[in-house]
Amino acid sequence: MKNILTVKNLSLKVQNQELLKSISFEIKRGEIFALVGESGSGKSLTSLAIMRLLPDALSVSSGDILLNDDSLFSISEFDMQKVRGRQIAMIFQEPMTALNPVMTIGEQVAEVIRLHLGLSEGEINAKVVELFEEVGLKDAKERYAWYPHQLSGGQKQRVMISMALACEPELLIADEPTTALDVTIQAQVLALLKEIQKKRSLSILFITHDMGVVAQMADTIAVMRYGEILEIAKKEDFFRNPTHPYSQSLLKDALPSKEFRHSEKVQDALLEIKDLKVYFPIKKGFFKRTVGHTKAVDGISLNIPKGKTLALVGESGSGKSTIGTSILQLIESTEGSIVFDGVDLTKLSQKELLPYRKKVQIIFQDPYSALNPRMTIGEIIREGMVSLKVGLQDKRVQDMVIKDLLVKVGLEFEHFYRYPHEFSGGQRQRIGIARALAVEPELIICDEPTSALDVSVRAQVLELLKSLQEEKGLSYLFITHDLSIIRTIADEVAVMKEGKIVEQGLVEEVMENSQDEYTKKLLASAPLL
Repeated sequence: MKNILTVKNLSLKVQNQELLKSISFEIKRGEIFALVGESGSGKSLTSLAIMRLLPDALSVSSGDILLNDDSLFSISEFDMQKVRGRQIAMIFQEPMTALNPVMTIGEQVAEVIRLHLGLSEGEINAKVVELFEEVGLKDAKERYAWYPHQLSGGQKQRVMISMALACEPELLIADEPTTALDVTIQAQVLALLKEIQKKRSLSILFITHDMGVVAQMADTIAVMRYGEILEIAKKEDFFRNPTHPYSQSLLKDALPSKEFRHSEKVQDALLEIKDLKVYFPIKKGFFKRTVGHTKAVDGISLNIPKGKTLALVGESGSGKSTIGTSILQLIESTEGSIVFDGVDLTKLSQKELLPYRKKVQIIFQDPYSALNPRMTIGEIIREGMVSLKVGLQDKRVQDMVIKDLLVKVGLEFEHFYRYPHEFSGGQRQRIGIARALAVEPELIICDEPTSALDVSVRAQVLELLKSLQEEKGLSYLFITHDLSIIRTIADEVAVMKEGKIVEQGLVEEVMENSQDEYTKKLLASAPLL
């Protein structure tokens, strides 16, 4: 079968540092080629080189990229603009930043068609609606005039797919297209890509770090690390017998543990939530009158014992994070009780809440936006210690405590003086954990702390959380949509749907013998190795 894309001995460098080291691979017509590896391995750089969208600071030191045997590096930028979107299209990793927030989604897709196909406005509008229907976007005609902020993460990703497919390209580059999506939405997006790929005989370069997705999607797999390709193999050969030690470790980290934590139900609760309700008003009309309510959390009850972990799972919009912010008393419109260590937090004033601020901490989902880019790591961690008056307020003593914390979470002394942009995603998440630990909490709310991490880094962070729990007797509320990780981290699990708990119990009971149809659907949607 003829190659649609050939990458030959491609090397990229910035100043004197080599970022890609003479990489070579081929993608055949109608093939799904998966490029896997950790963050920073060079996967996205490879895709940007194919699209000729590299930053000015980077230069191609050697090699070439051929599309249908024609060199992409030998054509002008004017000709390359005709290739982008028409012959090669790209689905970017983060649809929220990839879509223009001040343009309707219909116009953004229409713009691509207008640039390449020269159709009339009526034909363009009809094609956009047809594309929206093809990618399963409901009420396609109505959604044409919607803006990105009116769509969910899964819907935005569908818009990105329709934009990429608008001009019927020969090669589609999908850069981590399902990283931030729930398992059910991820399953829909993957099934959609597979269906379109077969219907159009499309070639796909699928960039990911999720080995379950690779097993489901790929025909051929290439493993990258530190800018080098370590192994290329057909899917069956790769999963049966990976040859490189790094590939073997990737698969080992990706395999979900079959062992459950040996847990028993404990009666004494550190945190007890009873009949919690959080309703947000829906306002319409010129006078913004309340016409109804969104029931984000609708009468749920939960217990978290001391030293134990409760996993809260469900799709985006099910109310998981709203429960977390309610526990932190960052939402005023709550009903019900949130009793922490015998005290109902909902009845306390802001001043009375201060002592509890240090007892309950949070690790945020996105380690990139959760850290102040203008502050050093030392200042970020110190901030909570100062504002909540934790420990001795002597700066030198605090410095030593912070440096010890950095070592405890697997970082180094000298990281104290650096800024967030100097760290990888996994390292930033460790900084977030150190910040939470600095105020000596009893309960930590972990809001999707591993969703943006590679499998190997994810395994390290989960191991760190478990060891800290054993050492300090911490309790965790672990909010996640990744069911593969709750076996080893959680004692109990509660499954949420549309603001309600649909199933709850010991992790082993729920995962091995789930009773609710929604729980069964979540378990069936998770990609398996």
